[in-house]
Formats: sequence, structure tokens, C-alpha cells
Amino acid sequence: MTGELLRGEEIRRYLNEVAGAMEPSGPQHKILVVGGALLAWHGLRAATRDVDSVRQLDAEVAEAVRVVARQHGLAPAWLNSSSHAFFPQTLQEADCEVIVDLPRLLVLGAPLLQVFVMKMLAARERDRDDLVAIWPLLDMAPEEAVEEFWRAYPLEPDDPYLADWVRLIADEAEAP
Repeated sequence: MTGELLRGEEIRRYLNEVAGAMEPSGPQHKILVVGGALLAWHGLRAATRDVDSVRQLDAEVAEAVRVVARQHGLAPAWLNSSSHAFFPQTLQEADCEVIVDLPRLLVLGAPLLQVFVMKMLAARERDRDDLVAIWPLLDMAPEEAVEEFWRAYPLEPDDPYLADWVRLIADEAEAP
């Protein structure tokens, strides 16, 4: 990658170009976007380095992604399925929003609650700003978010401080 960050409008354009880089006839492929790209799409974050899908990319989509990458100087995997390993058990395609619907490519956006629990799982320093940005849109108590986390990732080890951490996120989100 050239070090360029992808803003929401660039993500839209590049996803449309991925669809255009595929043969005109064939099955409609699905991508399920999560993470920073979805937040950039919704204007909750300025930009992201890549577009994460929790659905595996098949060979035709992966090749179209590489074509678009070459055309724009992007990393070959600017659109990737690296987040597939973190798929929450509670994420249902029926709950996702359609963000691009083209004959060859359907792009779904995960519900923000699912993105929130995925970012709770990752718990990297860079995820904190995203958690703070999402929190006001969830309309729930910190304890409810923690319950959603345990439903999404029931095999994760117990963390007695998780609710306290989410309360700190909520307090930060609600601070003027």
C-alpha cells in the first residue's frame, strides 16, 4: 500500500470498481464489511487502511481486488477476509444492511453492535476510538454490551473487569 488511507467515498468507489473488474455474467458474490471500513463508510471514522470482510473472498473477487489495487496503487489485499477468524456467533446476515447491491457484488455492512463486540474482542489501543464512536449509537447499558459480547464469543475466558472497561468507554463517549 502507498500509505494512503481509504475514506468512505473511496471505499464506495473501489467496491464498485471490484464489481466492474469481474466478468459481466456469473453469480453475485457477497462481502460482509466490518471494522474501520464500515465506520469510515458511515462517517464515524475519517479513514482506514483496509476493508475487512468476515466472509471469505472467493478467487474471482480476490482477483478483481488485485486488479483494482494495481490501478490505484493499493495493497494487493486492501479488501481482505482477515476478520473471518473473529466472526461473532451472533452475527446474522439478515441483520446486516445492504451497502452495495450490484449484479455481481453484494456488499453488506455488519450491525454496529456486532462491530462493537468484535472491537471489544480485539481490544487494541486503536480500537478504543472506534468503540467510543460506536457507543452512542447502541442505546444500551454497559452490562448489556458485555452480555452481547459473551453471546458472540462464549468461549472467551472470563474477564471480571470487562463491564468496568465498557463503562469507561461509555463515559468517554458521553463526555462533552
